[in-house]
Parts: sequence; structure tokens; C-alpha cells
Amino acid sequence: QVQLVESGGGLVQPGGSLRLSCAASGSIFNINFMSWYRQAPGKEREQVALISKSGTINYADSVKGRFTISRDNAKNTVYLQMNSLKPEDTAVYYCHAVKVGARPFDSWGQGTQVTVSS
Repeated sequence: QVQLVESGGGLVQPGGSLRLSCAASGSIFNINFMSWYRQAPGKEREQVALISKSGTINYADSVKGRFTISRDNAKNTVYLQMNSLKPEDTAVYYCHAVKVGARPFDSWGQGTQVTVSS
């Protein structure tokens, strides 16, 4: 199992950008799926972006063309570049890791707040 620590959240004006980082306590090389989720007040947690071990990427329709997920296995870090931010992107953003097969695990970070407001 790995521990995940998110960083990079903050307050940004509409149209601005932020880059979130998710640092893992161990190697992410064999982690099958790394994802970013978000949860706004009063709403369910939703998946924003996913990147697989093989490099397959999926995005929620609401962020396509604006957000980019990437992983740096050498640094054991996953990133979420967020551009053209909107007020509706305001939420706590969580990093999630899933490993299947041998020694499976499912880990969450503690979350980082992103607030988009003028």
C-alpha cells in the first residue's frame, strides 16, 4: 500500500490555472490506475481523470480539453494540470490509486481544496 499526499490547491480566479500534485510514498510503477476525483459541497465524489499503467487516459466530459493528467513514475508523482478554471470546478480534489493482482490495494489521499472565484 502507498500513502498519497496531494498539493497545489488554492484560490484562483476564473480562467486561471493550477497544477495539482499527488506524491506517493512508494513506487507507482506497478499501480494499475491513478485517478483524480473531486467532491463539491453537497455533491457526490466524481472521477475527474484517470491514467492507467499503460498510459490510457480518460476524462470526465466536464473537464475535457481543460484538464491534463500525467504520471511521472521516476518521481512517484501524478499531476493534474487544470486550465481555464471555472467556478464549478470548486471542490476538494482527491488522488486515488488502485493496484490489482498481487498485493492489491486501494488508497486515497487527504484531499486539497481548489476554489475558483473572483
